[in-house]
Formats: sequence, structure tokens, C-alpha cells
Amino acid sequence: MSIDDPRDLPRLALIAGPTASGKSAHALALAEATGGTIINADASQVYRDLRILSARPTEEEEARVPHRLFGHRDGAVACSAAEWAAEAKAAIAAVHGDGRLPIVVGGTGLYIRTLIDGIAPVPEIDASVRAGVRAMPVEQAYVALQQEDSALARRLHANDTARVQRALEVVRSTGRSIAEWRQARTGGIGGAVALEITLIDLPVPELYARCDARVAHMVEQGALDEVAELLARGLDPMLPVMRAIGVREFAATLRSDTDLRESVAAVAQATRNYAKRQRTWLRHQLPKMQKDHSD
Repeated sequence: MSIDDPRDLPRLALIAGPTASGKSAHALALAEATGGTIINADASQVYRDLRILSARPTEEEEARVPHRLFGHRDGAVACSAAEWAAEAKAAIAAVHGDGRLPIVVGGTGLYIRTLIDGIAPVPEIDASVRAGVRAMPVEQAYVALQQEDSALARRLHANDTARVQRALEVVRSTGRSIAEWRQARTGGIGGAVALEITLIDLPVPELYARCDARVAHMVEQGALDEVAELLARGLDPMLPVMRAIGVREFAATLRSDTDLRESVAAVAQATRNYAKRQRTWLRHQLPKMQKDHSD
């Protein structure tokens, strides 16, 4: 990792990787070695309700170096990629102002892409369109997307609820694919920083073993109690915090619909599936970002 950038731009370290890959430990080591500040880029770790299920840094780890944007959002209020990016840009500027190295760490591709490349200027979505799309089961929404935006549908996983719904509501509300809107991204900081990307890319068998170990550790740390506290809040089930991996599965155990062993197996499988999708996205997209913003 370079110390000086020939373009005289402020440095920004980005450490990305799938869930359970060890990127947080890598970021902590880098922060301690450089006097850096860690900035969260994980969509679940922004919520204070999900310390265990999101594997957020422990209080002891957060005390070792400065951390920003971890657990700072109430789960009752959804955090969009645009809102997070605005917060991240402000945090990065503040860290630079303190003379420290900002270290963005996470695996949420939409967050990373929005921060670095900017956001598509999609108009406000018609409320009735959004309500109709969000009421659909993801299977039905994906079939509709195949008919209305087939090119984009081929690029999405059929069970990726958030992205399928977003793509469908955009094409229905604006008459244009979200892929078209993304060609006119604005507000990214990639050209204003010396971007130093580290991708934590483990072999799949090792990554999956780490996913399974993480889920077992979550249970030991009190994941079911965390889910019980979240359910007691009576939040809208469509909120991101309620759709986080583990909430639905452990809720079923709390209702006695499944035993703990079944829910642990389901959470482990969902975690492995998510890690696989993250790994694929990051391996394809991060090299492009590095190339686009290193010239």
C-alpha cells in the first residue's frame, strides 16, 4: 500500500470481502498499524439492533481504534445506500481532517458502488407502484421483472428480494431500466481520493467453513435473545433489519415452529449463499473500480 500518491489526493483504504472472510480483523490490524479510522460499509452493521447477527465489532475491538457508522441507526428507520454514502463521505472527510487514514470495510456492494461511483439519479418512485411491488412474493416479482426488464433480470439472483424489487419498481415507475439510470451516476468520490483496494478472497471451502463457524458463534453469543428483543419491538417485517439473515430463521425457533438445530442449519445455508453472491460481485466489480479510479 502506497504512502504517497502522485496525484496528491487523500488516501482512502477500502477493504472488502464476503461475510465471514476476516475483513474486519484485517481492517483492525491496518488501523492499528497506520493510525487509521474504520468506517463501516456493511448494510446490517449500521443497525444497533443487530450486533450479534451482523457480527459487528465487539466493544473491545471498537475501543482499540476509532470506528464510525457502526450500530448508529435505529432498526425502525431503513438506511438507503444513498443515505449511507452521504454519511460515509462526511465521515471520510472528518477522518482526513484529523490527519488519519479512513479505512472503509464491508461487503455490501451497493454501498461500496454508491460511495465510489455515485448514485443513479432515479426519480422518486410512485408510492402506489412501490406498494404493489413490495407486496409481491419475490418469486412473482422476479417473473414480472423477466417480462419488463429481461436484460437486468438475467443479471440478478431470483431470490435477491431487495434488488429484484428495486429493479421492478424503477422500470414500472419511470419506464426505464435501472441499468440505464446507472449510466448517469453522480456524486461518487472515486476520482477525489487515492483509492487503495484490498479484496479478501478466500477459497470457497474455507469461506463456507468460516460461515458455519460464525453462525455457531452467534448462537453461543445470544443470537436468539437478540432476535427476541427485535421481535418485541413490533417493527414492519419489510424493514431491512427484519430481513437480515437469521431473523426469520431464529424467529421460527422462538415460535417453536422449528428446533434450534434446524434454524442454525438454515442460517448457515443462507449465510453461505450470501457469501457466494458477495464473492462473485466483488471479484467482478472491484477490479473495475480500481482501474477506473487509478488513472
